[in-house]
Amino acid sequence: MVKSLVQSLESTWSGFCGYLPPGLTPSLASAFIEGGKYLSHYRHEFVGTLVMILCTFSAGKWIGKDSVAVAWSAHALGVVAADYFAGGPHVNPAVTVSMWCLGKCSYTEAYVRISAQMGGGLIAFPLYHALSDALKFTHFGGPEFNADDYDHSIEAFLSEFGATLLLMWVIYILNWELHFGEYHYIIKQTLTAVAIRALIELFPTAGPAMNPMLATSWAVFSNDFEFPVHFLHYFVYWASPFMAAILASVLYVIYAGGTVFGQKLPIGPLKKPISKIKKS
Repeated sequence: MVKSLVQSLESTWSGFCGYLPPGLTPSLASAFIEGGKYLSHYRHEFVGTLVMILCTFSAGKWIGKDSVAVAWSAHALGVVAADYFAGGPHVNPAVTVSMWCLGKCSYTEAYVRISAQMGGGLIAFPLYHALSDALKFTHFGGPEFNADDYDHSIEAFLSEFGATLLLMWVIYILNWELHFGEYHYIIKQTLTAVAIRALIELFPTAGPAMNPMLATSWAVFSNDFEFPVHFLHYFVYWASPFMAAILASVLYVIYAGGTVFGQKLPIGPLKKPISKIKKS
């Protein structure tokens, strides 16, 4: 009796796990680190990733399939919607690494955020694929490059590096250096979306991803729920954006001041403080 009960439990558990993407369980477990201290951050990143992938990847597939202008507009609205409805998440491990580097979040918070981003990505692609089948819509695609071609891999690395470096500076400038008054939020999010779309067009070699989560979660889904085994995938889609994010952080600290991993740099800041006007 006990044996049959265990066999039944094993069969049920095996069937249940068959529907779970690999890596989802440790992602969910990270939400409760330090007694759930970062649970709200996990929730924002997880939901934000689901919304971001839906709203941005549907552009040109579900919406604006025959019109570049409509696709660009849908992508811009998607970027704004993902940020607004999910509470302002990073939805990008490279961005999170930069925020950690600049002291905007702790290592533990960064870890939880990246885990949540991966969890959302691992759920999003199979979920929206099933939705596409049900609604007879065009399936989403994802960033890829030819890992068997070494020269192309180097080009892909440089492409991701350049795109991510520029993306970081777009984020710094629009969030910390400029202010658009009453409509700051909607203007800076729209400009962010336009910049992302422009970078996609300018750096097509590796997709581009400009986001390690997108690249790997897409690779897992498109590879029958198996994580990539070729080291070049991680070299191009993780090492390159992380290096670019850290370099961008260093350059920003040289310009505006601050710390890099808690350390002051021997040069900078180049930015001069705004002098206050004395009243006569």
